[in-house]
Amino acid sequence: MQDRMNELIDIINEADYNYHTLDNPTITDQEYDKYLRELFEIEEAHPEWVREDSPTQHAGGKIIEGFTKVEHKIPMMSLSDVFSEDELIKFDERIKKEGVNPKYMCELKIDGLSVSLLYEKGKLVRAATRGDGTVGEDITHNVKTIKVIPLKLKEEVDIEVRGEIFMNKKTLEELNAKRKAKGEPLLQNCRNAAAGSIRQLDSKIAAERKLDNFIYHLPNPLDYNLHTHAEAVEYMKNLGFKTNPNNRLVNSIEEVLEYIEEKGKLRKSLPYDIDGVVIKVNSIADQNKLGYTAKYPKWATAYKFPAEEVLTKLTDIIFTVGRTGQITPNAVLEPVIVAGSTISRATLHNEDYVLEKDLKIGDIVSIRKAGDVIPEVVERKLERRTGKEKDFIMITECPMCNTKLIKKEGQVDYYCPNSKCPARHIEGLIHFASRDAMNIDGLGDRIMEDFYNFGFIGNIADIYSLKEHAEDLKRLEGFGEKSITNLLEAIEKSKENSLERLIFALGIPHVGAKTAKILAANFETMANLEKAPEEELVNIPDIGGIIAKSIINYFLDDHHKAIVEELKDLGLNMNYLGKKVEKDENFSNKTFVLTGSLQIFTREEAKEKIESLGGKTVDSVSKKTSVVIVGENPGSKYEKAKNLGIEIWTEEEFKEKLPE
Repeated sequence: MQDRMNELIDIINEADYNYHTLDNPTITDQEYDKYLRELFEIEEAHPEWVREDSPTQHAGGKIIEGFTKVEHKIPMMSLSDVFSEDELIKFDERIKKEGVNPKYMCELKIDGLSVSLLYEKGKLVRAATRGDGTVGEDITHNVKTIKVIPLKLKEEVDIEVRGEIFMNKKTLEELNAKRKAKGEPLLQNCRNAAAGSIRQLDSKIAAERKLDNFIYHLPNPLDYNLHTHAEAVEYMKNLGFKTNPNNRLVNSIEEVLEYIEEKGKLRKSLPYDIDGVVIKVNSIADQNKLGYTAKYPKWATAYKFPAEEVLTKLTDIIFTVGRTGQITPNAVLEPVIVAGSTISRATLHNEDYVLEKDLKIGDIVSIRKAGDVIPEVVERKLERRTGKEKDFIMITECPMCNTKLIKKEGQVDYYCPNSKCPARHIEGLIHFASRDAMNIDGLGDRIMEDFYNFGFIGNIADIYSLKEHAEDLKRLEGFGEKSITNLLEAIEKSKENSLERLIFALGIPHVGAKTAKILAANFETMANLEKAPEEELVNIPDIGGIIAKSIINYFLDDHHKAIVEELKDLGLNMNYLGKKVEKDENFSNKTFVLTGSLQIFTREEAKEKIESLGGKTVDSVSKKTSVVIVGENPGSKYEKAKNLGIEIWTEEEFKEKLPE
């Protein structure tokens, strides 16, 4: 009978491997159930025969009192994140600067729970969570219930592998249907459902959740004479692990971008959730050469897809006053998690935006993060209205100073005209010190508000007189000698900033950071900008009539002129410190797109040279593109440029056209 038990274990384990790992069933469900029932009966009669790798162990039943800590011999590091094509190209350039000419493995980033699996002589002895990367939790009792994870490997090898535990979309639907019928709360999403299942003390609950797994990493491949990541993945697959069939080895960063575009389109049709693509240098020797930061491997990164939309309730609409006096309606939301962060507020931009979207207080709305950064209300769900919703009403008075609002002709925004409105002062001061403006480290939003309320800073010039309050600052909570010294040094250092930072910091309406740099490069000094005629401003690329009028009006105001003069007296630099814009017929007023891997210049160097000669760079090819510069392995942008008949330069041609 024991021989029959061993035979049944081999039959069922092989069937599990073929069904769950290879997606190629070799026996019918009826046969599988018959064999499993027979095995249960033998093991019940002879519990002393039960093997650790028996498929009955997948059924769960073990209950633990709590999770014990597990130390990872090799740390489970997380990955750095990138969110754009430019960031990926910079990642590629950093690798090439180290003398590496990489091939990359592209893998789908499964939205689940990381796991480490430890085998001794081919048998699963421990499963652990990532935890903090050094210490995780022992979840072996639950991982044994996951049929796709082998309890015994095809070789008697000592090995640790890593992967992702997840729940399929269909499984979640089936579970929620059952929970709804029982009146139980629904599971929110696949990732939370998988994580919650793994953290059950009763393994029977985990078994009922039908979790899945992909293995994607071998932390010590050289110990097995494996010299590429691709070889390691194939080796793990041959041992009996399930690996993702969508993995792809590519030869260039352009092929990485094509993979991302392709998989992004297929995202919704996949049976499981993904939130991005992982890119790894394939060569283990190159990985070791590139090494690690304190947190991340330098040879890998994760490209994150834009977040999908989630639903929540619009509980209120409140109004804020910006540094220019602009009034902005803001959505107050029932807190909801989008792309890993809790969102409770989102800008609604202006009155027209709210009315066009037909938003009412009490609506169920869909939320997403624009570019995975800024929370955005996409639409209201009309079918979810109950009739109790309240209409949106635009305010007529400033919420801070009660001054009657004005709406400028031809514009959609309302403004508080009171230049002494306290909200305008605080927002203007915060903006002045912000990272893209004067970049005064240590003078963030909350501290600026406190200093304003304490009377230390009432206007921009007061920032540079803050040293007079050094003794007062010592009496504030959280301000020691060192933090005060660092803050005052940061304020002094900001005086040396190039002119474009100061122009942006002043808060001239419609003048953003990019426009400020264009102005500084063209006029070189604040004095030149102050007296610039409107016709000269309009003739500068990207400076239209609205921006030109805004600049003229700003410097016609005696109060603004006095601010600039006072800052000059305080020792702030009023000159452009960057390269002067040279007019060159090959570049001036032209729009450029860079594609492919550049060998002579980095992308940043190429962009800087183009902009210094009067051109500008953009990310995508359109009919408005003047020139496309191609490096090695150009992708879809090159093809689009050819189809549109746009001028194309090689990198060598680009170099030849640069002035000596």
